[in-house]
Amino acid sequence: MVKIGIIICGRYGMCAGRKCFRASKERERTFNIYKGQEVEVVGYITCGGCPGGNIEYAPAEMKKNSADAICDEETHRKYN
Repeated sequence: MVKIGIIICGRYGMCAGRKCFRASKERERTFNIYKGQEVEVVGYITCGGCPGGNIEYAPAEMKKNSADAICDEETHRKYN
């Protein structure tokens, strides 16, 4: 099982994550590399707003708390 953390843009800070969670479940967009694998979303947070102050700390914190990979659903990048 791959445990994933998701980082979203701070502009969408009030987002409930429907599209991200659906994409992880259906292996769409950023999550298409996990087709055929079990995926569990273990973290979901914003970047902290421009200029992305939280982006330096959030991936490390998520990994410390069991995330195997971090996905940025805004730009569809994957951080390891």
